[in-house]
Amino acid sequence: MLYPDTVESEVLVHKPAFVLLTFAIVLLTFMMIDLTGTNLAELMRPIIGDPHQSGLYGRFAIAFVIALIFSINIVLIGWAPLAFQIGIVWLELLIFFLLFFKSFNLSLPFIWETLPYLITQGTLTTIYVSAISLIFASLIAIVAAIAKLSSNGFAYGIASFYTSFFRGLPLLMQIYLIYLGLPQIGFVIDAVPSGILALSVCYGAYMAEIFRSGIVSIDRGQWEASRSMGFGFGLTMRRIILPQAVPVIIPPMGNMFIAMLKDSSLVSVLGVWELTFLARTIGQPTFNHIEMLVSAAMIYWVLSMCLEFIQSRIERHFARSKIR
Repeated sequence: MLYPDTVESEVLVHKPAFVLLTFAIVLLTFMMIDLTGTNLAELMRPIIGDPHQSGLYGRFAIAFVIALIFSINIVLIGWAPLAFQIGIVWLELLIFFLLFFKSFNLSLPFIWETLPYLITQGTLTTIYVSAISLIFASLIAIVAAIAKLSSNGFAYGIASFYTSFFRGLPLLMQIYLIYLGLPQIGFVIDAVPSGILALSVCYGAYMAEIFRSGIVSIDRGQWEASRSMGFGFGLTMRRIILPQAVPVIIPPMGNMFIAMLKDSSLVSVLGVWELTFLARTIGQPTFNHIEMLVSAAMIYWVLSMCLEFIQSRIERHFARSKIR
């Protein structure tokens, strides 16, 4: 049995080895990154002549300094509180990515000029399509989950076929089939409703399994107790089962909404003026494709972080309610 002080001592013993291992990995990684500009034959060929002229010493020196800074950073951060460690790591990674994007030679004036329109038009459309799709997908998922839990073979057959079919087809193909296929049978719908319908039926199939697992996680005695009190099926689901299943459902549901937010970019193939479509359209005339793609990527990231924050707050709320 390991006591806290024993675990602490073992961590301290292994800490130098961990730092040395990290140093070696970072050193080799940056050596390989710097060598990617040469072909395999040049890498395998031995160096002839002055190593300074080949640049080997320079590459090794840069990789060594980076690995040393990285290792020292790990050691110093390890003494700080957890929240401070996380903040420092996020800041350093953010600086790293900004330097990475800076190497693209981006046109910052073009980005600042087009960013307001990209946010007001593209972002709002993306949020609108995703939010409406989430509502319809949730309704479809609840019905499908209840049907898959039913002893009625007809209901179970329809629900199982639905989840299998729409989980088995790529979302892009579903978008095309709905937008181009429905008019063949007399149902002509615009691009935005087609995108919302495709996202709803696709994610409804995935979310049906989430709702089903959440409902199944509730002890069967809850059903029997509600029946003994004379509650009907609908009242039992609303008042007893679903409120207890929500804490189980929230985490995967949050992940589904974040995934739906990003997959809404596929609706751009229909010409919907969402974030990805506008980024492509605005950057095309002036060949500023990378500027718009980077801007759209940052907006998607900010939206995802906002959803992650909301999800964490909801999870904490239900966790406190469960403790009480």
